[in-house]
Amino acid sequence: MRYRYLTIEREYGSGGTQIAKELSKALHIPCYGHEILELTCERLGISETKLEKYEETVTNSFLFSVFMMSNAASGRSEGVAGEGQIYLAEQAVIRDLAAKGPAIFLGHCASEALRGVCGVAGVFIRADKVYKKVRIQTEYGIDEKNVETTRKYFDKKRANYYYANTARRWDDLSGYDLVLDSGKLGTAGCLAALTGLMK
Repeated sequence: MRYRYLTIEREYGSGGTQIAKELSKALHIPCYGHEILELTCERLGISETKLEKYEETVTNSFLFSVFMMSNAASGRSEGVAGEGQIYLAEQAVIRDLAAKGPAIFLGHCASEALRGVCGVAGVFIRADKVYKKVRIQTEYGIDEKNVETTRKYFDKKRANYYYANTARRWDDLSGYDLVLDSGKLGTAGCLAALTGLMK
């Protein structure tokens, strides 16, 4: 494989999760998304509810000191607040999963966890509002009047978590190796592009 790992960030409703799972089946390599949460909860002995609450309420400041950022990079946890402990545990889980072999990682700042590792490609999947609106209604069963609010909520949650833990903007497309528009390419086009990247 040209790349051993794909880290995928995606806009809510863009179909990024579906694309990642289909790619996983096509390439016969694991795709980790929710599994990262489950393993982190096991490692810390906390509930998924607590971990998800952290991801929803994370601020844009807790890892901003040089000390904490260096601890995050090295995996050391001394002096890091409870929220930081969760982030560091997630990062350690991602590195442990990567050590098992080629894989696809959804969200959780996986590109940060694998910084310095050879064969990592960072991907961002986006789409126009019309495409996302249709998918959110049909795939997730969200009522039309709630689509925009729901989309904004999840995108803001992802953006805040990414920024709080990396000090970089989630939607800054220059930070990715490949940006795909699923509305224009469709699922099949995105799969073809990613398959070519991996092979």
